Amino acid sequence: MQGGVLIIDKPAGISSAQVVGKVKKLLRAKKVGHAGTLDPFATGVLVCLVGQATRLAQFFLTGRKQYEAELCLGIETDTQDPTGQVTNRRTVPAFSESDLQQVFERFSGLVEQVPPAYSALKHHGVALYKLARRGRPVQKPARRVCIEGIQIQAVSLPKVRFSVTCSAGTYIRTLCADIGHALGCGGHLSALRRTMSSGFDIGETVSLEMLNDWAEDPQTPVALIPPGTALRGMPALVASRATAAKIRCGGVIQVRDFTDLPPDATVMTNGDKGALFKVLDHNGDLMAVVSAPLEGDRMTYCGVYV
Repeated sequence: MQGGVLIIDKPAGISSAQVVGKVKKLLRAKKVGHAGTLDPFATGVLVCLVGQATRLAQFFLTGRKQYEAELCLGIETDTQDPTGQVTNRRTVPAFSESDLQQVFERFSGLVEQVPPAYSALKHHGVALYKLARRGRPVQKPARRVCIEGIQIQAVSLPKVRFSVTCSAGTYIRTLCADIGHALGCGGHLSALRRTMSSGFDIGETVSLEMLNDWAEDPQTPVALIPPGTALRGMPALVASRATAAKIRCGGVIQVRDFTDLPPDATVMTNGDKGALFKVLDHNGDLMAVVSAPLEGDRMTYCGVYV
């Protein structure tokens, strides 16, 4: 069994790891993981990987995200979100929406962002939030993220609701803190809902309550997205029976083994690697993810799922 991908609408008040634990228990699965953590206070799209689909995590972690967020101006916290201790309070000027929009627009495009001290990033193998809780916060260097779009949705000072589309690795609470700093009154992220992650939309999610209902009724199939279908943005190649036999035994596969490989596949790039393709068998089941060579004929396995 290849398993599959389950898109959960994560509720507030529970960690992503706790959601994974519940999914694992309800589905009686040996392996469950997730692709992209949501903080306990946040809600929305959480991509859960079940069974062999856990091997696909690397291909979902780099996808872009969309959020609906609420910025609370005038109050700063040590965690940059509502779970932290208040570190500063300031008066919020009577900003117009035009004033706010001008500042928000400064954060569109490529921006430098300093990861928060309370985050899951590691320092010598220890999560930063654990060090911060011990009174030994570590400041990581700034890194570049991409804000593809940011739009104010509603203003009711001191609250500002906005939507944002961004690259993986963007911290929305840091974005809020930076906007508050730019406005001169400080601020923190007071609410967050992820509406899209790695191509999966909020409309495709299932709640933990729905999952519980499925688990109690064995006649109702669980809405697992097959691994091959879940890799939506990745072009597909269909393996012939001979090529499928090679993949099953870990044999060498070459460009000429695929008649449906695009003519420009060897010049398409994925960073410093060749373009990625998902290889399906004649039933449409995922067999492997491979990259086309930048030179030569031999294709590289990026993951095997048979």
